[in-house]
Amino acid sequence: MATNAFALHMLLHAADLVDDRLRERLGALGLRPRQARVLAALSRMEPISQVRLAREFDVTPASMSTMTARLIDGGFVAREVDPAEARAHLLRLTDRGRGLVDDIHAAWRDVDRLIEERIGAEEAARLTAAARALRDALGGRAPGSDAPREDDTTLHRLATE
Repeated sequence: MATNAFALHMLLHAADLVDDRLRERLGALGLRPRQARVLAALSRMEPISQVRLAREFDVTPASMSTMTARLIDGGFVAREVDPAEARAHLLRLTDRGRGLVDDIHAAWRDVDRLIEERIGAEEAARLTAAARALRDALGGRAPGSDAPREDDTTLHRLATE
């Protein structure tokens, strides 16, 4: 059977192409897409424990530990002792990490514009709505969904969740 017979193949291929564009754009900031998502989420939810952050992203604590270790090493995130629980740690953005949040949002807007340029604004809006509906139907949600979801509307976030 030909691969174009599977809707999933088209979805994955499009997501890979969008991800490539996003990686290019974020690479100029020294970030990868998932790192950018974590920094943006931290900007809304800090301070937050690494365990809770892992839950918000629906990943294992070990996976989030690897991610946050890289962000700490890069000087984007700081780990501090939780004043309420001396054995626990909280994560916060550093000034360097906080300074990148606007640039991350700009990169996401650039990719949104690229999508609109390629398929038109109306089709891009339908695609975003369909991607959100699929994400929600599969049990996904935006990290920190009780916080404002302004960056949840971007297709590249949906495609990389």
